[in-house]
Amino acid sequence: MKTFLIRRLLAAIPLIIVVTFITKAMLVLSPGNYLDNLRLNPGISREYIERMQQVYHLDSNNVFERYWHWLWPALRGDFGYSFLKDAPVWSLIGERVFNTLLLTGSALVFSWGLAIPLGVLAAVYHNRWVDRLSGLVSFFGLSIPSVFFSLLMVLFAARTGWFPVGGIHNQVMWGVMTPWEKIVDTLHHLVLPTIVLGTIGMAQYMRQMRSEMVETLSQDFIRTARAKGLSLRRVVLRHALGNAINPLVTLFGFSLATLLAGALLTEYVFGWPGLGLLTFEALENKDEPLVMATVTMLVIMLVIGNLIADLLLAIIDPRIRLE
Repeated sequence: MKTFLIRRLLAAIPLIIVVTFITKAMLVLSPGNYLDNLRLNPGISREYIERMQQVYHLDSNNVFERYWHWLWPALRGDFGYSFLKDAPVWSLIGERVFNTLLLTGSALVFSWGLAIPLGVLAAVYHNRWVDRLSGLVSFFGLSIPSVFFSLLMVLFAARTGWFPVGGIHNQVMWGVMTPWEKIVDTLHHLVLPTIVLGTIGMAQYMRQMRSEMVETLSQDFIRTARAKGLSLRRVVLRHALGNAINPLVTLFGFSLATLLAGALLTEYVFGWPGLGLLTFEALENKDEPLVMATVTMLVIMLVIGNLIADLLLAIIDPRIRLE
């Protein structure tokens, strides 16, 4: 186990370096920088702008030089200060990372919590109305663009007034709410972003679960179990489900990556104060230290998600060994 963890963590280092280098290259090679906005402000002196250019090496267009000046302090845990927020980037990320984890975790539970039972039901009642209904849901989830779905949900909330639009809680009443009221208010704001983010993944995993379950139910050991008089429920839950779900566990890391990517747009549309919204704000203003820090954090979360998927697969299927 220890050898496996060390090897996986070491393998993640080149991934982080490649992704952060490509991000830095795109920032350097794209036109303009944060100082262009400052130059338009007559209240900011030319000396201050030139000093920022020297401190952050913004006067150089050499990608390797700019990347090294970011990487060397980053290896020591210093990711710099945000141009836009005028605060250490890690403090800004620390304020937002829980919100992103809350949203992606809720969407993960929503998508997998519906995909597995619906996929099982579709396989058990193959070619019947349950199967056709699940196919319709899968088609909807796979075909509708996430941005369009997000806008539909925002319009739905605005027209009905059933759900709040924007933010993570009620800014006006938050200070006078009881702890229980704060939890309820946060969950109320969480409903629509979770549905939008979770539906896309649910459709894919439900189809995968149905396909694996249909194949498993056709195996000889399932027919043998049924011939021995075991109930359909027992056969499905005790024998078929454990074998059919293994391939889905390998998709856990991929599902986390999909949710994190989808969270960027979902947070932006719903105004959810997470890493996605923070990344968009940083990109709009070319806040390089903040962009690099958020990208690094997202890659680390992706690596952790894949690691958890491997561990879960080993726990569910004892035949698999972590070597």
